[in-house]
Amino acid sequence: MRPVPAKHEPGSRGGGTLALAVLLALIAIGGTGYVGWRQWQQAQVSTVDSRNLATLQQRVAALETTLSGVSGERTSLNQRLSDADQVNRSLREELLGQAERTRNLEDAVAKLAQKSLSGQDATLLDETESLLRMAGERYTLFHDAQGAVAAYTLADQTLAGVNDATFAGLRQSITVERDALVKSQPASQASALQQLTELRGDLATLPLKTLDNPTSNDQSQTVWQRIKQALASVISVQRSNGAPLAVADARFARELASLDLAQAQTALLAYDANAYAAALQRVDVALSSQFDDSNPDVQQARVTLKQLGAALPPSAPVHLGAALTELRNLRTVHALKPDATGTAPATSSSSAAPANGAKP
Repeated sequence: MRPVPAKHEPGSRGGGTLALAVLLALIAIGGTGYVGWRQWQQAQVSTVDSRNLATLQQRVAALETTLSGVSGERTSLNQRLSDADQVNRSLREELLGQAERTRNLEDAVAKLAQKSLSGQDATLLDETESLLRMAGERYTLFHDAQGAVAAYTLADQTLAGVNDATFAGLRQSITVERDALVKSQPASQASALQQLTELRGDLATLPLKTLDNPTSNDQSQTVWQRIKQALASVISVQRSNGAPLAVADARFARELASLDLAQAQTALLAYDANAYAAALQRVDVALSSQFDDSNPDVQQARVTLKQLGAALPPSAPVHLGAALTELRNLRTVHALKPDATGTAPATSSSSAAPANGAKP
């Protein structure tokens, strides 16, 4: 048997339907809210995505602009590099042309150097030769070593102005001969000449020996001296010019001594040791025999003469002329160079012409 369903009341059936409707309404409202919330989220996401997309598009546009600028710069750089290559190529060609011109100039200068001397160099060499010849003649004829040194110095300065390097070694020969002349000169020559001059001036004041006017007392005189003194008042010996014998002898002795000192000066300047020593010896003999040895001035004069005896050391004469001979030889050899250089190119060209024009 089936159970009989219970019968509900009309009031309770309407309340359940209402509750169900409310529940469905709530579910619908919740679903609508959820859908709206999802749509709102999607709208927000789409807004953010659109912003990001716009930003990306802007960045892409900026990158495209940058890339276009970089490509333009690269194009300009490539153009510049190509221009630089062309410039370098032209510069290389110019450098090669300059190198060729430089070689041509060097060849021209070398050819000019092989030619004969210029007028200025020839004049300087003539002057140098004249100075060397004059120095040798002064030393040979007058023994003037100082003048010869001055001439050698001028010759060296003149030769320094010659542009040809062929004559550079000649200056060493000139220096050697000049140094030899300087060493041959005594170091005390100037002082010796001054002392001789002063001694010649002092001769006029040096006292002579008292021969005509003795001053001894009568007690110390011998018999013959007394007889001579007694006869002196009766007989008087005089020269024809009226001067007393003592005065004439004094003048004669002083003049001889002065001439001997002058001869000593001349021998000193001429570097003649023998004549110099002989002249000083004659002056010393005159001072000892004609002048008063007890006088301090005469004694000092004799001491000075002994000191002057060592003023001219004995030395061999300097042999000059090597530099002059070397200069003449160099000029002779250099004068032959143009002929040799003039024939050499002709020979090479004549021998090269058949080789170039010959056919196998």
